[in-house]
Amino acid sequence: QVHLWESGGESVQVGGSLRLSCGASEDTFRTFCMGWFRRLRGKEREGVAFIDRDGTTTYARSVEGRFTISKDNAKNTLSLQMNSLKPEDTAEYYCAAGICVGGKWQGGSYWSQGTQVTVSS
Repeated sequence: QVHLWESGGESVQVGGSLRLSCGASEDTFRTFCMGWFRRLRGKEREGVAFIDRDGTTTYARSVEGRFTISKDNAKNTLSLQMNSLKPEDTAEYYCAAGICVGGKWQGGSYWSQGTQVTVSS
């Protein structure tokens, strides 16, 4: 089965940058669409960025132009580069393996444990 483990969450100042990484078990990227999600305090989990098996990417409007999702198929590593961070980006972040259809996330099958990102003003 698929196993996901992430790292990189920490506190950062407004305008700063941070890179999150998610290691995945072998062949995960060949089978699943990958995504980064976040859960703001007191709110439901929301999608941030997605990358399908063929490398096609999509982003939430709130992070478009600031965040970049990428994957290294050989190293089984998913990344989220976050630039120009805002206080509104403060949340617990998760990587996930699931199904995408036409670039739209349909549902997650596997999830990482989550990592906290805090952006101070």
